Amino acid sequence: MFDFDKEILLFGCGNTLLGDDGFGPAVIEHLEKNHELPPSVKAMDVGTGIRGILFDLMLVEPKPRLVVVIDAVDHPGRVPGEIFEIPVEAMPAAKVSDFSLHQFPTVNMLEELKNHTNMEVRIVVVQIESIPEEVRPGLSAPVARAVPLACEYLMREILNRLLTKSTI
Repeated sequence: MFDFDKEILLFGCGNTLLGDDGFGPAVIEHLEKNHELPPSVKAMDVGTGIRGILFDLMLVEPKPRLVVVIDAVDHPGRVPGEIFEIPVEAMPAAKVSDFSLHQFPTVNMLEELKNHTNMEVRIVVVQIESIPEEVRPGLSAPVARAVPLACEYLMREILNRLLTKSTI
């Protein structure tokens, strides 16, 4: 079981061997190399193993106040490299059936954590340019440019959250 002793947990999800799907891990790597996270925040590259981690998180006490999942999606009407948030219940249907973060049991666990604990669950995503059919590491140019922007967004959100801690 992982050590979940922080108020805020950041989970970078995705497969680094499949192009833009590696966005989540790239964000965590960039955060660790270029930003100083507050002591109450833990960032983890969870690859494609989020399901087991969420199961552990359902059992641990005390629970963190905020969990942020960082991933890549193909969402209609969005521009490659665009960063946005989606609610757990609005996960695109294409992601619900894929092999990584949003398989059905994972969506259920995120909804359980959100609806039945005092924990807030947020999902920060990037619009992919493409995900290859076969192994091809490396992000597309628009998604690679989005990595530092996502980090800046997360740092602002974290600092705002910590400054207004009493409202969590």
